[in-house]
Amino acid sequence: MSLFERTLTLWVFACIVVGIALGHLLPDVFQAIGAMEIAKVNIPVALLIWLMVIPMLLKIDFRSLAKVGTYWRGIGITLFINWAVKPFSMALLGWLFVGWWFRPLLPADQIDAYIAGLIILAAAPCTAMVFVWSNLTKGEPHFTLSQVALNDAIMIVAFAPVVALLLGLSAITVPWDTLMISVALYILIPVAVAQILRRRLTAGGTTERLDWLQSKLQPLSLVALLSTLVLLFGFQGEQIIAQPAIIALLAVPILIQVYFNSGLAYLLNRAVGEKHCIAGPSALIGASNFFELAVAAAISLFGFHSGAALATVVGVLIEVPVMLSVVWIVNRSKDWYEASPAVARNTNPERA
Repeated sequence: MSLFERTLTLWVFACIVVGIALGHLLPDVFQAIGAMEIAKVNIPVALLIWLMVIPMLLKIDFRSLAKVGTYWRGIGITLFINWAVKPFSMALLGWLFVGWWFRPLLPADQIDAYIAGLIILAAAPCTAMVFVWSNLTKGEPHFTLSQVALNDAIMIVAFAPVVALLLGLSAITVPWDTLMISVALYILIPVAVAQILRRRLTAGGTTERLDWLQSKLQPLSLVALLSTLVLLFGFQGEQIIAQPAIIALLAVPILIQVYFNSGLAYLLNRAVGEKHCIAGPSALIGASNFFELAVAAAISLFGFHSGAALATVVGVLIEVPVMLSVVWIVNRSKDWYEASPAVARNTNPERA
């Protein structure tokens, strides 16, 4: 791991500070950049995400995807966390913290909206950013891609019913254009680009040119991640400065939810004997959120200046720092994880 990667957390916090400062000092510039969108999907952010995920996707040989069924335990656990645990645990945490313990400290007319925003955030599993987290934990890339693709397919049919159930609404208007365009921009296009590049670079039967390109793109991927942070925090700079106490309170249930779900996924994978390279991305996919979709859905349902929209924005604010801490925990605990008798029993050369 390079010095840059080892100090990535420091760079992340620096970009957060820079983004907030620039958003406060140059609001018109960031508003103009923020307006470059299709169906509330920001195009500059999408381009930066391409630069983040394409180097990871270049590692994936689609001919090997047929073997991903070998990791059915990890897939099953991640699906269980994403769809049977995470939205419901967030609803409970939102009710406990926002609806009860923090109620005296929050605007009374926004309590229900804050809880709704937290639920919307938790009901949308992350798509693009998890490729970065998986790469940092040396996760199995075929598993990560298959899991993300499966989550996208489920989200198309399950996002609205789950949110409607937990919000107690008879109907919910899902921003379908945002959902479909997000899947296309964050998954389909970068996958297609990566596979075209991979096939051309390995056409001669060797991987030398592919390895050379990956070595050049890897630093660019991390720079794109940091640039994305500057943009995202620049977009929300005014809100962060105007409402720091409310944001800090809303962050508490989100933090608990992330660590609870990632820890549960990690422990379940260890209990069933799944490999560490599967348990890492499983924990990260199980805990992270598709905040682009969540923000768009909250705005379309409750309005731009609503408590629901602000709650989803908090998810944007803490996503990267918190997920980096989960990456650190996963990497540091690898020896402990692999000491499990179940992991040792189920690991063999055929699955390596």
